[in-house]
Amino acid sequence: MNTIKLNSARSWVVFVAAVLTYLSAVAQRTSFGVAGIEATERFTASAQVLAAFSVVQLIVYAGAQVPVGLALDRFGPRLLITCGAAIMALGQGMLAVAEGVGLGLTGRIFVGAGDAMVFVSVLRLLPMWFSSNRIPLLTQLTGTFGQLGQLVSLIPFHALLVALGWTPAFSIMSGLALATFLTTIAFVRNGQDFSHKGSTERLRAWQGLSLAWRQPGTKLGFWTHFTTAFMCNVFMLSWGYPFLVEGQGLDDALASSVMSVFVVVAIVFGPILGALTARYPQRRSNFALTVVFLMILSWSVVLLWPGQAPLWLLIVLMVAVAAGGPASVIAFDFARTFNPPHLMGTATGVVNTGGFFGGFLTIYLIGLIMDWLHLNDAPGTSLYNLDAFRVALSLQLVIAVIGVVFMVRNRRKAREQVAREARAQGATR
Repeated sequence: MNTIKLNSARSWVVFVAAVLTYLSAVAQRTSFGVAGIEATERFTASAQVLAAFSVVQLIVYAGAQVPVGLALDRFGPRLLITCGAAIMALGQGMLAVAEGVGLGLTGRIFVGAGDAMVFVSVLRLLPMWFSSNRIPLLTQLTGTFGQLGQLVSLIPFHALLVALGWTPAFSIMSGLALATFLTTIAFVRNGQDFSHKGSTERLRAWQGLSLAWRQPGTKLGFWTHFTTAFMCNVFMLSWGYPFLVEGQGLDDALASSVMSVFVVVAIVFGPILGALTARYPQRRSNFALTVVFLMILSWSVVLLWPGQAPLWLLIVLMVAVAAGGPASVIAFDFARTFNPPHLMGTATGVVNTGGFFGGFLTIYLIGLIMDWLHLNDAPGTSLYNLDAFRVALSLQLVIAVIGVVFMVRNRRKAREQVAREARAQGATR
């Protein structure tokens, strides 16, 4: 294989093309979140059924992460990014023509499966094409630019949904995924360190998974991703838009504008956290825990606020929750620095499971609580009402505390391992 020059112009072409596919993946992932009210009408759905669309998608996404990571170490990122784009295009096409819950759920399954292949594959490209000192910042930039996909679903997609209807809007999203399928084929290539075929480091799938999971840094990455990302997934993929419109009384346009704060925060916080992670790697978990504390505090204030919260407070909430997105990317730096290259894809896949596992669990439980509360409401009470949202969304605080406990526990183990290795290296000198 020819030697590839790191940080070259070609490196940036590969990176940009791969990030465009990830941007599309985020747009496909979050498109159903802003279509929740229309989906309720189209499929005549209860809160549990509506939650099932997001939950099924996230179950598939989370469940696919380990197989995707194993395949990534074996076949390389180019193949997986290409397949991911094609599968998402098929899934959104199914959803576009679906008139019943069955086909609609099948479409979201395909979207979740295709989406699962993209992000970890883009991260795996980075050490193939860039020097190690650039990777923390580029990892954050991947997440930052990818989150522009949320803006695609919040503004143009939602406008198309309102103006043209369900089928044309989701058909256009399918076309976007197909376009990135073509750009991936044209521009994305595996880089110089993908040369494990025939290597003695090539492991059986479950051997690689076991070795990656034994690393305390992998477990720390999993729980960091779980705790920082699950609230973002709950808000953007399912309950955020109904909460703002039906619970807080915002109109559709204002709710979309408020949710677009997610993208602004990602653009601002992503590079900052990337630079801090690169400069102060020993404090990475502290940065993540600070963001989690801000999310817990913001949700507590909003849920305890008497009546509907003022707009400024909702914006503060958006900033805090959205900061969880860039903070969750810190988790992948744990996977990178605690694992050898031939296990990096597997470890990254394991870590990426965290926030989505937490997301689908919380989304479903919130829907269950909402429906249970509705059974006890007075006749004529809306399924989506502020009191019900207060009770159901407070579940997030419990989940966050559980995540923090596991983060702190595994951080201690990771630090002990680093100290042992440092002592061992000192003894051999």
